[in-house]
Order: sequence, then structure tokens, then C-alpha cells
Amino acid sequence: MGRMGEDAEKIMAERFGKDSIIALATVEDGMPYVRWVNAYYEDGAFYIITHALSNKVRQAERGPVVGIAERLRRAFSEWIDNGHNDFDDENTIILCVELTDGVLLSHGTKYEFQLSA
Repeated sequence: MGRMGEDAEKIMAERFGKDSIIALATVEDGMPYVRWVNAYYEDGAFYIITHALSNKVRQAERGPVVGIAERLRRAFSEWIDNGHNDFDDENTIILCVELTDGVLLSHGTKYEFQLSA
């Protein structure tokens, strides 16, 4: 597995190592679906609390196109217990989206990385 690079990892942690809104894209029958989700970044992956039976999970399970609890509770502390999450429901899950490659732009600098073998 490759590395993102120390500078890029630091930028990712600073930008996304808290409650962040990201666009999550999945594909179903060749059609892209994009939705905004709350996410938390740590060590090369984004974590999203969601319902196991949601379209985003169903679509993510079909292919590699997309595809920590206490830290998430702290990261999402402003809204986590507002009635939209039921941690007693077996279908409330933490979706982990691991980065495989990407391009990160920060203050005019371009960081390209490939984390998959």
C-alpha cells in the first residue's frame, strides 16, 4: 500500500478531522448518485454514520466505486443526538470509505497520491 505523504496527510487531518460535509458518490446501473454527508477523516478513510438499509450503503456494497464510535460522537457532537440517529437500531452503522487515490489541492500546491497496491 502506498502513502499519501506527510504534508497531504496533515492537510487532510486539519481539514476533515472534524465534522465535515463531503460529497459521497455511488453508482447504480451506470448512473452516478451524489449526496452530501457528514463525515470524519482519520488515517486515510472517511467515516460516516448512516442507516444500513440506505441507498448509499446498498450502492456502495455493489462495487468498489465508493467503497471509532467515540471519536465520531465527539466529531459530530453538535447534531449526533438530535433524534436522527438511533444507536440501539441494528441498522445504524458506521460506513468507512477508504481512500485509494486522489488529488488534494491546498493553497496552490497539488498533492497526488495512490494508496492502493
